Amino acid sequence: MHVPDGFINAPTSAVTGVVAAGAIAVSLRGARRELDERTAPLAGLVAAFIFAVQMLNFPVAAGTSGHLLGGALAAILVGPCTGVLCVSVVLLMQGILFADGGLTALGVNITDMAIVTTVVAYALFRGLVKVLPRTRRSVTVASFVAALVSVPAAALAFTLLYWIGGTTDVAIGKVATAMIGVHVLIGIGEAVITALTVGAVVAVRPDLVYGARGLRQRLRLRVNGELVDANGAAPCPAPAPAAARSHRAVWLTGLVASLVLAGFVSFYASADPDGLEKVASDKGIDKKAEEHASADSPLADYGVKDVADARISGGLAGVIGVGVTVVAGSAVFWAVRRRRSDDASPARTETTV
Repeated sequence: MHVPDGFINAPTSAVTGVVAAGAIAVSLRGARRELDERTAPLAGLVAAFIFAVQMLNFPVAAGTSGHLLGGALAAILVGPCTGVLCVSVVLLMQGILFADGGLTALGVNITDMAIVTTVVAYALFRGLVKVLPRTRRSVTVASFVAALVSVPAAALAFTLLYWIGGTTDVAIGKVATAMIGVHVLIGIGEAVITALTVGAVVAVRPDLVYGARGLRQRLRLRVNGELVDANGAAPCPAPAPAAARSHRAVWLTGLVASLVLAGFVSFYASADPDGLEKVASDKGIDKKAEEHASADSPLADYGVKDVADARISGGLAGVIGVGVTVVAGSAVFWAVRRRRSDDASPARTETTV
């Protein structure tokens, strides 16, 4: 789904750049309410994990592959505003260091992959958890559905942007059919990855999952060997196994998993073109694609320049990418968290008479 330079014309790219900048500004303010001393480090890790998993292209159909977009995963784990920032950090690192996604198309990519996926996924997720039983399993189910829908939603958003500012003359109906069709399949992979990840974190530390905050279950009593709801009983907090376990263990586990995925497992990812690349090639959207401004980067195309062994080159690039992303993301989220603390300090809340 990473849009290269040359697919969308300059005016449309400029407008989406303004939209992306405005959304990031709003998200920076919103993230102050979402982040605390426990979740700020987790947000940086989520960005790094998304970077790592995006290197794992999985086959879908007819010589096409897909990879995680991550908007749904980020929004559910750390909140929608923080989620927009997480995916934006990943896209920025990929565009500058790895020549993945055009620099002039950065606004298009942030609008499509960070904003649309996050907003659509989290809105659907919140709607589902309100009507489903308030259990951890419901959080996982809602995560699956929200992630599944977010991917074709992003494909539809790209189609609309192409209809407005595409640089080639291709029938929009053909683009829409191809894009949405293949990304429904990719959405299944996105849904599986998102549900498994959210379910794993909820099982260990539900208090760290933004989408599971406020999870409650009614008090149940055993009557004649059966569990029944206690009528009139006040809601009580759902049990949280291993709640006393330090969030550092979760952070270290996630970081190690990200490094292994990017540094080792990525070598076995599908080499087939992803959904957008396949559609662009088949329909002629890529006729005016431009060479990436960072094509000469030492890490371009997810390999380390001058390292001949493909396995080592790709693994090193993945490890570097995870490291840079977790540092950049953590710096952003700690700064946001610090700003929240400054805004809430007594000195700033005093009133004068």
